[in-house]
Amino acid sequence: MRIIKLFSGILVFLFCTFLLFGGMPVAYAIQYQEHNGNEARVYDDAGLFTADQKDEFETTIQSMKKEMNMDVVIVTTGDTGGETAKDYAENFYIERSFGMGSDDRGALFLIDMDNREMYILPVGKMNRFLTDQRWNRILDDAYNEISQGDYAACARTYLTGVRKYYREGIPGGQYNYDADTGEISVYHSIEWFEAALAILVAAAAGAAVCGGVTSQYSMKKVKRRAANSLLSYRAASEFHYSRQDDSLVNTSVTHVIIPRNTGGNGSNGGMSSSGRSTTHSNSGRTMGGGGRKF
Repeated sequence: MRIIKLFSGILVFLFCTFLLFGGMPVAYAIQYQEHNGNEARVYDDAGLFTADQKDEFETTIQSMKKEMNMDVVIVTTGDTGGETAKDYAENFYIERSFGMGSDDRGALFLIDMDNREMYILPVGKMNRFLTDQRWNRILDDAYNEISQGDYAACARTYLTGVRKYYREGIPGGQYNYDADTGEISVYHSIEWFEAALAILVAAAAGAAVCGGVTSQYSMKKVKRRAANSLLSYRAASEFHYSRQDDSLVNTSVTHVIIPRNTGGNGSNGGMSSSGRSTTHSNSGRTMGGGGRKF
């Protein structure tokens, strides 16, 4: 019995020692992963990048987030669970609560090895910068790289394109077109020359009012009336008119049909397609973008 109790005590001691010293690194590792998972923006589930490449992308993304005040994410997957690239990208963004600000603005780039498709997902205000024309250009630039299996270069092209178009600013005439409702949301901004023109118009209007008041108090009208009264002796003056007739000869009438100006080549009230961002709503977020098969 003593031997059994002694053996049991040793087992209890060893178990407690394991929990105390061996369990701490395990718990710390789990806590470390969760902490970094909240900060990480590169999710290479398909294993397409090296460790150095992922560190490079993380560093670039953190710099972009500070500059743009928008979220930036890169995701790769080899199994979408039967979802399309579009649905997988949107659900990934929503479930992990990516985005900054009240509109959860940001952009996600997906390399989907299951459906063989790359997908760019602008969210919130990022749709104003990444119009349909712009994100298509990024995909055009990345297509040769991804078709040759250079996935890291493809990801760099995405990051470079997003930063480039953010720095170029929202293009003139930009508008969001909701594909579900048909609603159009035009982006309005005040340029410096518009502000200057408004100031000049306001100054001119104020000057006109001040000039009118000054004129009223200068009594110029009263002086003119007094001067006119001195000319009353001309009241008996007579005026003689002569009659002259003009004849119009060799006339012709030409009828020309003037085509109606539609104001543009496309639909949506003549708005330019270059400034269009096709969007839809998903879980309260405005999402746009599109993909390209490879």
